[in-house]
Parts: sequence; structure tokens; C-alpha cells
Amino acid sequence: MNPLRFILSLFQPVPRVRPAEIAARVRAGEVVLIDVREPAEWADGIAQGAVPLSLRDLSGRRGQWGPFLAAHDGRELAFYCGHGVRASMAARVLRREGHRTLNTGSLRDWVAAGWPVVRPARKS
Repeated sequence: MNPLRFILSLFQPVPRVRPAEIAARVRAGEVVLIDVREPAEWADGIAQGAVPLSLRDLSGRRGQWGPFLAAHDGRELAFYCGHGVRASMAARVLRREGHRTLNTGSLRDWVAAGWPVVRPARKS
């Protein structure tokens, strides 16, 4: 991604919602929940049903993000991370590209809302 476009996208407004506000929509499959932390952070667990896609890949070559976005075109995307900053960045970048996005804060926010955390399967 062009570094200037990435920086400009950070000024794009994006809604911040509490996990409890959209949990039912995530469960129903209306919203795709995405964990934008880095792979080493996922080892401690991710929100159940979340798709782990790092912010680094989004701002880089998009080896995982490219196919994911193509497969989920038109779907609403909700992001979380460790503290909410990277979730906001991902939501802003993709909103500027025309995607429907939400920032849901941190994994801790999902846990506080009663959402289960699971350990991702190890890749062989």
C-alpha cells in the first residue's frame, strides 16, 4: 500500500461500537469479526469466530487480506486488537477504500462483554 494513502486514510472517520452492541449481528453472520493483532499475539487466544488477519499484512503486500476482502466484498467488517488503536487504523484504511467498517476496540472489550476466547489451530 502506498504510505501516503495509508496515512491519509487515518483521518477517515469510522464508528466505534461496543462489542455488546453488535454481538448478535456477529453471531448471526451479518458482521465479520477480525482480529488485527500480530500472529504472536493470537497464540494467547482470539475471540471465538474472529478471523485473524494482521494489520502488518493490511498495510503491506496483502497476501492474506487480498483474498479475504475479495471473498467478503460488501460485508460489514468489525475490528479489534490489543487496545483498539490498530483496530481503528484497519477500519479507517478499509473504509477509505469503500468497505463498511467498525472499530470494536480490544479483545479485552469482547471478553468483558462475555464473548468466548479460543486458541487458534496451529498451522503445520
